[in-house]
Amino acid sequence: MSFPRCALLWARLPAGRHAGHRAGVCSAFRAHTGPFPGALGRLPAVASASSSASGGSKAPNTSLFVPLTVKPQGPSADGDVGAELTRPLDKNEVKKILDKFYKRKEIQKLGADYGLDARLFHQAFISFRNYIMQSHSLDVDIHIILNDICFSAAHVDDLFPFFLRHAKQIFPVLDCKDDLRKISDLRIPPNWYPEARAMQRKIIFHSGPTNSGKTYHAIQKYLSAKSGVYCGPLKLLAHEIFEKSNAAGVPCDLVTGEERVTVESDGKQAAHVACTVEMCSVTTPYEVAVIDEIQMIKDPARGWAWTRALLGLCAEEIHLCGESAAIDLVTELMYTTGEDVEVRNYKRLTPISVLDHALESLDNLRPGDCIVCFSKNDIYSVSRQIEIRGLESAVIYGSLPPGTKLAQAKKFNDPDDPCKILVATDAIGMGLNLSIRRIIFYSLMKPSINEKGEREIEPITTSQALQIAGRAGRFSSKFKEGEVTTMNREDLSLLREILNRPVDPIKAAGLHPTAEQIEMFAYHLPDTTLSNLIDIFVDFSQVDGQYFVCNMDDFKFSAELIQHIPLSLRVRYVFCTAPINKKQPFVCSSLLQFARQYSRNEPLTFSWLRRYIKWPLLPPKNIKDLMDLEAVHDVLDLYLWLSYRFIDMFPDASLVRDLQKQLDGIIQDGVHNITKLIKISETYKLLNLESLSESQSRLSGTSKSQARRNRSRVLGSKAAEPLAPDAGEKSLASRLVQQGLLTADMLKQLEKEWMTQQTEHGKERTESGTYAKGTRRKKKEPDSD
Repeated sequence: MSFPRCALLWARLPAGRHAGHRAGVCSAFRAHTGPFPGALGRLPAVASASSSASGGSKAPNTSLFVPLTVKPQGPSADGDVGAELTRPLDKNEVKKILDKFYKRKEIQKLGADYGLDARLFHQAFISFRNYIMQSHSLDVDIHIILNDICFSAAHVDDLFPFFLRHAKQIFPVLDCKDDLRKISDLRIPPNWYPEARAMQRKIIFHSGPTNSGKTYHAIQKYLSAKSGVYCGPLKLLAHEIFEKSNAAGVPCDLVTGEERVTVESDGKQAAHVACTVEMCSVTTPYEVAVIDEIQMIKDPARGWAWTRALLGLCAEEIHLCGESAAIDLVTELMYTTGEDVEVRNYKRLTPISVLDHALESLDNLRPGDCIVCFSKNDIYSVSRQIEIRGLESAVIYGSLPPGTKLAQAKKFNDPDDPCKILVATDAIGMGLNLSIRRIIFYSLMKPSINEKGEREIEPITTSQALQIAGRAGRFSSKFKEGEVTTMNREDLSLLREILNRPVDPIKAAGLHPTAEQIEMFAYHLPDTTLSNLIDIFVDFSQVDGQYFVCNMDDFKFSAELIQHIPLSLRVRYVFCTAPINKKQPFVCSSLLQFARQYSRNEPLTFSWLRRYIKWPLLPPKNIKDLMDLEAVHDVLDLYLWLSYRFIDMFPDASLVRDLQKQLDGIIQDGVHNITKLIKISETYKLLNLESLSESQSRLSGTSKSQARRNRSRVLGSKAAEPLAPDAGEKSLASRLVQQGLLTADMLKQLEKEWMTQQTEHGKERTESGTYAKGTRRKKKEPDSD
């Protein structure tokens, strides 16, 4: 190699490298004169640099660190500079060096000091080895050090700085752990709201059971104030306060995730506003604020919204309404802000009693009864059985649109309406004024999601039982005494036990990372997915003892759903916070489609949306149709929610709202005739049951057997194969007779009709088979000739 060429290559060595790198090059020219010291020094020198690498915080969950791909280097336009300065590397020798490096305990320990536990160390090494072995040309510095190790001019430990550099490339979190811990530090949340801390607020806690008048007294303060904000858990409650306030002559605006209503003719904001708790402003000053159902501060998914309202609202007086279980926690939280809490206790206005007998049969129903179920299948079954007995029932469950819920509540409350029975889920626990005499728990087992996002089926809690039971005998209804019982006799003792337990005090309030915090995280980890960012944020986060980080599974579900769509981080974050029912495939696919349209900069117009949902929609003919309409209603809700965040891309909110009202009317008609829809659905299943293949019949099952299978999976038992109807359980016919859906005479008639149909179908198959064979023979004759 000519001296000018050598000088040129020397000049190209990376700037800022240790001088020892260049000293090591001399080994290429003086290999015969004896070894030089290693380019980067020995292991103790490297170790001394890591004295503060691991920090003093809790060890992160490294399973959340997703390795990035570092591609091997291809041929360089300048050639293999390292090989020209030294010599080409023998891949077999290099592999032996790398294997020796991996097995050294000192290297593994040093890696642990830099945050590389056994799992990360192994992944980083595999990537490092592949990078070196598969690269056409390596960086000059690492080529030289490998060459020096081959000539015993350097120690195998000298590879560690290069290995660590590579590890930080595939795990960038290793290089910024301290910064990430600072960003995700959620301690002292009161300091997040400087406007609220700048004023001395008066906190008044209205504590009492359902139907004790606690919310009424808080609302009276709200109405008499010069300005105020009501923060409720449901759109229905916000609507109710909005209507009450304006009816009382107090102009009040409405703000929910999907709706904004201003009452002033000039469009200015009114001094009072009723909103859902997530939508409250923490910068607008008010005289009075009301935070309803404050015990929901413990909610695993939504608790952060109550925490934010409690700590951040800028109001002279804040009135909290809720269970006594939240008093101690609220007092502790307000102690950190330097604010005192005044507690006002209320007692129930009307008596309520647990009956000493269960209902046992739907024949024992009386006007004013409400049967509470915890699954839609139970609602459908009970409604159908009530209809068979010649009674009419109203139906309320969570996924119904608010307008339909109100219509069903009005129907049930109307003394002139023949509907005297209500079948509902725990959706009646808040948000609806109902005239109920007796609450009947159809079951005490309820599916729920725990703090880890896992599905569980457990008995309802004391708080839930009291909330639901308290709907009976309300002060404003015609029934001045409430009664509570169960459907099954064996559940009655458990209900008494649940109701008599003291409500566990709430110990922690929910928190949630903000968009700004996630953006700062993404700045340090630009190639990490949003779902993975959330996981790492939650793992790195530090909270005080009175707080917890809310479950973010729904957010992560949406993030993974739209991950492949090119969106800015802020826009992606907003899409992921959109409230969707992830059990509804059409709603999920709609979120995906909306995000895709947005990424193309194509506005989602009213005409586009009509085509997308295939409007106009027909009234439901069966339960499946009704559920499909409910899903479409949720999609329109999603459009409206996004329209207030991206006005230019979702421009037709008013037209969509009118469309949603029409759809609400269609759903109301369907729910009004729900027993007919159930009957049609059951009839359809019955007539098609025998014509299904054996494999299909195994999959069909009844709703109750499916529920049992689901329950066994949820509880962690081994998933058994679905049984055919006659294996391990009663036949469908006997179950229908037992449930009162079939009589013996009807069963005989069905059997006759079935035999007749089978005979006719057999003849048709014989004739068609003969004809087909003859046809095939005719086709084959020319070929044989």
